[in-house]
Amino acid sequence: MGNYVDSHLIKNETVVYEAKLHWIIYLTPKALLSLWIAPFIHQVTSEFAITTKRVIIKVGFISRRTLEMNLSKIETVNVDQSIMGRILNYGSITIIGTGGTREVFNDIASPMQFRKAFQEIDISQE
Repeated sequence: MGNYVDSHLIKNETVVYEAKLHWIIYLTPKALLSLWIAPFIHQVTSEFAITTKRVIIKVGFISRRTLEMNLSKIETVNVDQSIMGRILNYGSITIIGTGGTREVFNDIASPMQFRKAFQEIDISQE
């Protein structure tokens, strides 16, 4: 687990599922031009977790983007996969919260597993 998620867990909250970025991020022109340093930094500074109470996502190091949303405030988790994404098992997840909040995260490994883990959480225990 990453430092951000660990340091932001609240009392009686545990991590249920953790996702990673897919290795496909290393096969982009940006990766080649940066000698694979940019995707490496992106990979080690990105954290995607579902806990017993929230979805916690942190992307970035210097410029940081975070999402911490209570499970009860999430309407749906959508998954978008291209043909190549289906074959290699990666895609984008879109978290839609109540009130129209919409957050998209790209190049997630096993996005269907992320959605399944979210759907299996019993929010009545929250």
